[in-house]
Amino acid sequence: MHFSYLILNLSASSSLKLRGFMNQYSEFEFSGRYLTVRDAVSGVLRLRPDLIFLDLDNISFNGFEMLTKLHQYVQELPRIIALSKTRQHAYEAIKLECFDYWLMPWDELDILKSIMRLKKKLNTNSRPKKLCLKSHREYHYVDTDEILYLKADNNATDVYMADGRKINAYKSLKKFEQRLPENFVRVHQSYMLNTKHVERINYGKAICSLKGQKLQLPFSKTYKENIDGLKRRLTKESISSFL
Repeated sequence: MHFSYLILNLSASSSLKLRGFMNQYSEFEFSGRYLTVRDAVSGVLRLRPDLIFLDLDNISFNGFEMLTKLHQYVQELPRIIALSKTRQHAYEAIKLECFDYWLMPWDELDILKSIMRLKKKLNTNSRPKKLCLKSHREYHYVDTDEILYLKADNNATDVYMADGRKINAYKSLKKFEQRLPENFVRVHQSYMLNTKHVERINYGKAICSLKGQKLQLPFSKTYKENIDGLKRRLTKESISSFL
């Protein structure tokens, strides 16, 4: 598996040094370097990289402007690793939802740890969309996009499909949580939902509504952080927001 990356807003010398670090990891391929928001947006849309390195020290490059423009055209953005000589941009990196924050000069051990985590995350996102569900002497092969939600049933799990089927699988909900793509979110001890089908989040009643479904799934305080993350993601993917 190979992953491509872009370098944004970084000087030529620092860019060359970063590429030297990344050359140690054969899975990552350099795709380009851009110094303006306009060129960066064009490069991301054209090349569709898996990873972006973004230098936050040069204030002439507005990372928020870039992300706002990209969200108009793509649903899922590349992972972003923020680069800086100081810690003063850490809050900005959090708001940009960066995968990691690298301080310059770079520490090779820190980079190694970060790259290992990144590879694990990117490989997770590359999982096949087909899911094999084993029940009593039956094997069901389903498209994960067609799954509405999953409900725990003791040590088994009921999988509810968009076409109305319910498939009982001999695996715990915890196992599915570990193996399904990141668009599946645990919202309750008994429920895990496919975020692609979420239509409404009601914090007052602690429920999520799914598109075209009368059923409303509860979420609990234990998983509120997951719900908050889901809300941020869906809001970003919306064409416009009046929040």
